[in-house]
Amino acid sequence: MLVLVCYDVSTETRAGRRRLRRVAKVCESTGQRVQKSVFECQLDVAQFEALERELLAEIDAQQDCLRLYRIPGTRGFEVLEHGAFKAVDFDGPLVL
Repeated sequence: MLVLVCYDVSTETRAGRRRLRRVAKVCESTGQRVQKSVFECQLDVAQFEALERELLAEIDAQQDCLRLYRIPGTRGFEVLEHGAFKAVDFDGPLVL
């Protein structure tokens, strides 16, 4: 399956800059960079789970955002979201 990995790591502190480098290293070892913080990876289920575990071990969920888009050929489109950023639910009710 194709997996898109997108991240936004807070770099305001030295620790944040270290986290950013470690997250990038994990992604570089698994897939190809398509933007500064976006990688495409061709993975099977076990590789995906291992990548997710590695990345979750590196980020700070209170400050950083990690999004993993799984795009399997037969299962449809699924987004797993971790961290501070919360996406808008476009299928939810519209409140004005």
